[in-house]
Amino acid sequence: MPIEQKDKEVILTLPSDESTSVKVLLHGANILSWTIAGKEQLWLSEGAVLDGSKAVRGGVPLVFPVFGKASSGPTSTLPQHGFARLSTWEFLGQVSASPLTVQFGLGPENVSEAFRKAWDFDFTLIYTIALGADTLETAVRVENTSKVNWDFQILFHTYFRIPDVDKVELNGLTGVSVKDKVSKSDYSESNTTVTVTSETDRVYENVDNDVLVASAGKPLFHIYRKNVADVVVWNPWVNASKNMGDFRPEDGYKSMICVEAGSVSKRTTLSPGETWECSEKIKSLL
Repeated sequence: MPIEQKDKEVILTLPSDESTSVKVLLHGANILSWTIAGKEQLWLSEGAVLDGSKAVRGGVPLVFPVFGKASSGPTSTLPQHGFARLSTWEFLGQVSASPLTVQFGLGPENVSEAFRKAWDFDFTLIYTIALGADTLETAVRVENTSKVNWDFQILFHTYFRIPDVDKVELNGLTGVSVKDKVSKSDYSESNTTVTVTSETDRVYENVDNDVLVASAGKPLFHIYRKNVADVVVWNPWVNASKNMGDFRPEDGYKSMICVEAGSVSKRTTLSPGETWECSEKIKSLL
């Protein structure tokens, strides 16, 4: 079966290759696994909590309506990265056979009372996931169904599985403005190839190019984005990973890198009845 719906997850399997699949947890509509010919493309913590009690550490969590922790405004009372990754989404079913495509929905009726009180707006999110022979495409449609304006940030928080973080190379970010959360500084990226040698938490703003993830010169992933201008690069390295109870193994940072497409440097405002859409397409080159 190309689409298998279970109590807590949905599995997409490519009809032409049963070893190419995507597994999506209804909690957070979090993509847990993406395999191509049996080879896993994503990193999922061995300590990831999958029972719905907290956000999933790994795969592809969806960040909405706030990135990080807001210091002011309506989203300031929400937990870090908002409520989309902490809520149980509704499976809306298959919408296409080629590429194999499904949709998930989230509205106020799917969100806890505490989150509704904290962010008291009406909204509809439609999350589309499409599986190809060597591609994974995710798209989100955001609709303001309130009678007032509200704003948001959004991010595909993708954890890529890589051979060795010491050898990882990111291309397509040269000359881009950076907000570095570790060094607490702003600068322009001067390197043609970005490497990771310590704890890394950077927002690359208004990136015009596609981003290529490579390892020692070998291409791994090509990331294409539509209507999301920013790219977040994150790796907790040694000390930060030790302080996360659900990050396992502790040296798991060596085999992962988060390269995240989103709209986070500026908030997007929607008027009543207005919709906004974005997407990301990842092509595996492994």
